[in-house]
Amino acid sequence: MKTLSNYTEQALTEIFDETGAFFAFGDDQFAEKKKEGVTYRGMGGGLICPLENCLTLFEGIEEIHAAGIAKDIKENGIRAIIERELYNHECFYISDYSDAVDALKDYKITKEQVKKVYAEVYPTVDCW
Repeated sequence: MKTLSNYTEQALTEIFDETGAFFAFGDDQFAEKKKEGVTYRGMGGGLICPLENCLTLFEGIEEIHAAGIAKDIKENGIRAIIERELYNHECFYISDYSDAVDALKDYKITKEQVKKVYAEVYPTVDCW
């Protein structure tokens, strides 16, 4: 099953290229990628963007993320997405589904929905 990153990766690469954004995790990487005469701003997580394109990048990332979520839901359905995230976060192994709840907040999936799927897939554990 595809994940959210499968739905957003290409569009994110395109917006990074369009805005001149790049990732740098140290001075050497920054020096290698920066262009002379351009003022940059750190956007968090190592993402660097020319100051004049920060708003375009930020809005583009938000739109791409929302479109990726919509496509994920359309192609996979809420239940399958919940189960995927339960496994991705090893919730059955640690007997705690809270990491999956946190991961699915942008999907507007509730704790109750995650709890229900958790109990269906792993019924031998009492859910709180």
